[in-house]
Amino acid sequence: MITVENLTLYFGAQTIFENISFTVTEKDKIGLVGKNGSGKSTLLNVLSQKISPNEGKVTHLSKIKLGFLQQDLDFKDECSLLEEMKKVFTNIENYKSQIKIINSQIKQRNDYKSDSYLSLLNKLSHFEELLRMEGSHDLDLKINNVLMGLGFKKDEFNKHTSEFSGGWRMRVELAKILLQNPDVLLLDEPTNHLDIISIVWLEKWLSEYKGAVILVSHDKNFLDSIINRTIEISFSKINNYKSNYGRYLFLRKERKEKQIQAKKNQDKYIEQTKILINKFRAKKNKAAFAQTLIKKLSKLELIEVDEDDVGKMNLKFPPAPHSGKVTFKMKNISKSYNSNLVLENINLEINKGEKIAFVGKNGEGKSTLAKIIVNEIEYEGMTHYGYNVKYGYYAQNQSDFLDGEKSVLQSVEDSITAEINIKARDILGSFLFTKDDVDKKVSVLSGGERARVALCKLLLSPINFLIMDEPTNHLDMYSIDILKKALLNFDGTLIIISHDRSFLNGLTNKVFEFKDKSIKEYIGGIDFFLETNNLSRLSELDQFTKLQKNTDKKRNSAQKIAYLTRKENEREIRKLKNKISKLESEIAFIENKKKKLDTDLSDPEKFKQITKEKDFYLNYDKEQKKLLSKEKEWERLVSILNEKEKEN
Repeated sequence: MITVENLTLYFGAQTIFENISFTVTEKDKIGLVGKNGSGKSTLLNVLSQKISPNEGKVTHLSKIKLGFLQQDLDFKDECSLLEEMKKVFTNIENYKSQIKIINSQIKQRNDYKSDSYLSLLNKLSHFEELLRMEGSHDLDLKINNVLMGLGFKKDEFNKHTSEFSGGWRMRVELAKILLQNPDVLLLDEPTNHLDIISIVWLEKWLSEYKGAVILVSHDKNFLDSIINRTIEISFSKINNYKSNYGRYLFLRKERKEKQIQAKKNQDKYIEQTKILINKFRAKKNKAAFAQTLIKKLSKLELIEVDEDDVGKMNLKFPPAPHSGKVTFKMKNISKSYNSNLVLENINLEINKGEKIAFVGKNGEGKSTLAKIIVNEIEYEGMTHYGYNVKYGYYAQNQSDFLDGEKSVLQSVEDSITAEINIKARDILGSFLFTKDDVDKKVSVLSGGERARVALCKLLLSPINFLIMDEPTNHLDMYSIDILKKALLNFDGTLIIISHDRSFLNGLTNKVFEFKDKSIKEYIGGIDFFLETNNLSRLSELDQFTKLQKNTDKKRNSAQKIAYLTRKENEREIRKLKNKISKLESEIAFIENKKKKLDTDLSDPEKFKQITKEKDFYLNYDKEQKKLLSKEKEWERLVSILNEKEKEN
């Protein structure tokens, strides 16, 4: 569907891509991965032909239809939400208009046997067939499913698009793209403005989608549930893996380990060969042998080890100051924005050391409650901090509060307190700002860089109560992993608002769901919350309410089936582990045998003696193929084992 051939792209002196090639087929669901600034969004722009390469070419199959969701969009507010959706189906409206005109002409005719009358009937039949092929009969159903899946309510369908916030208008654009049902979907961080419930719906939609998908996302769970191929962008090159993201990480590590081992073996072989050359090149009767070895070395293709394009951010929160058992209390909290009541009579107690996730649809009050906790907005009710509580707050748009006219260094120096004994340049270095980077104005930084500055400033005061609203926005996967590790080691109380399940998984031990102006508590992590609500298998949240009545009847049967399935899976896992263990022993035996033989072959005297044996080279080749076969079988079984262990 799309072919990229020898593509090179540069901006000024900066090379973004260098001589890359790959093909996108109709069954591909591709995840683009790489650190911030590696060129993921740029590649989507190249594939959409919004950016032209300096060299090489991008070829589209004739008549393919592209749907492209960009991070930054220009919105045009001209009509209601429903009318905006219907704009997608311009063909249908055109066909309906033509049918209306033809029907009007037919009514005025009575020359039923004339050629012109028959021609009108043929035209009418043609447009009715086109209308049927476009699926006009279930148009309203399609629009309903997509809009409600993305979190819009029925009573919002007639609202003017200008009444929606930027995040919701991004959903409007996504809905239009999904309704177009293009041949290829290019999606740049589609989950950035979605809540967990809408993300689960979008996962299901994309998993069932028949076209090709090329996706940029920092949500590992989202990627893993959709993609069957991973393209890694690193140092202006690409590495192609026919696997989902989780498997890619394993294959990438395995590939590098093999490269390192192969490089060691090759370096050792080169060193030993050079010793032999130096030993025999001066001897008359061995000079020809030395020349043979020299030619062999010159033709040797040197093994290169892939570099990691990962700058390691060093993020560690200062020790939390001592505080009382209760961190925060609120009683009878209500909040309205004009006539819109968002929260009503909320009572909440947060105890020392709790790690809490706030989840729910956008607009249900998660960020509002966070702002109430840090006393940023007015509200009704009472709030109270516990003894010696010192909070830190990372807002969803925290980076917008940075002074764009200040340099990175000035921004951090202004936040350093006497309690933190650290130099601004040192802490900026740990956040990947080095040398001239610290003198850049905040206004010229990328979204990811501004997020790192905001996180850096958060570490400059000792705190024991941390509230973070969507902290993973604009961060790449490597930075998200580092932030998660730092939060796991944070010894204070934590509230996280996030839609990223892989980030929340294992990080929190309590979940509050925001719904219908109230909150509901779940003791457990995010997986428990999703399992309890059965959201991973529902196409719409509303369906959960309808199905909940039948859940109790089916639970016992489902538990029995799950138990039997798990037991069978465990038996298969044991068998696989035994086979893998046996294979590892066989591989180790062959490798040791080969290693000894290679050592003997490096000795000229033994080389001459060994190679005289009948069928030596044939047997040597057989052993090599045998080893390769067993290694491939080992890889296959390990892959199956990983999948089985995930299922269990």
